[in-house]
Amino acid sequence: MPMQRRQGGFTLVEMAIVLVIIGLLLGGILKGQELIQSARVRNIADQNSGVQAAYYGFIDRYRQVPGDWSQANAVKAIPGVQTGGNANGRLDAVSGNDYTEALALWEHLSKSRFIQGNYVGGSDQPNVDETDQAPRNAFNGFLMLYRSSDYADPNASPSEQLNLILGAGIPVNVLAELDRKIDDGLPRSGVLRHAVTTGGTFGTISQSSADCVDTSETPMIWDIETNQQLCNAVYLY
Repeated sequence: MPMQRRQGGFTLVEMAIVLVIIGLLLGGILKGQELIQSARVRNIADQNSGVQAAYYGFIDRYRQVPGDWSQANAVKAIPGVQTGGNANGRLDAVSGNDYTEALALWEHLSKSRFIQGNYVGGSDQPNVDETDQAPRNAFNGFLMLYRSSDYADPNASPSEQLNLILGAGIPVNVLAELDRKIDDGLPRSGVLRHAVTTGGTFGTISQSSADCVDTSETPMIWDIETNQQLCNAVYLY
């Protein structure tokens, strides 16, 4: 009697096990991506809170605005400080230069130990090769605290207001989640706003891609579908 040949292949049970394993792997990958994004959102939120606390803490201790405090008096109060501003009580241009006080601020805050780092101030735009001019976000964009109107607003000409530039190069989905987490979720209202797309005070440091916002909606919304990776926002103080 001829022997029956056993047919090869997977059983239904084996196929079910494989599908379950694939499902678990995909679920783990998606959950991992979600955790990474949440960590990035928390990092930006924590940076913002830290800078805000440092700024007001400095004013409370020294009764001076960091960065705006004159170099002559700041060096007497804070060891190692070499730069300063015009002492007019606000962060703005010194002799037409916007970088002087904006970068002196980080030197004052770091050398008074209100923030980590050891920043040295300056009068020119920082570049990616410089590590001692200003803090950076998780995407390597520079943070800048300054008084400007470089933010989106329903009014055609928003007023100048102290704000923290969160740094260029932030993915739009991260900014959208951050906005929902700490504000109203909309890019043109509340305290978290979309940065200007042209004409920023600090050039590309303070600008964002126009693709980050869907202007066809009312009110305008963060445009997640574009998957734009070069977004920027400001937090109004």
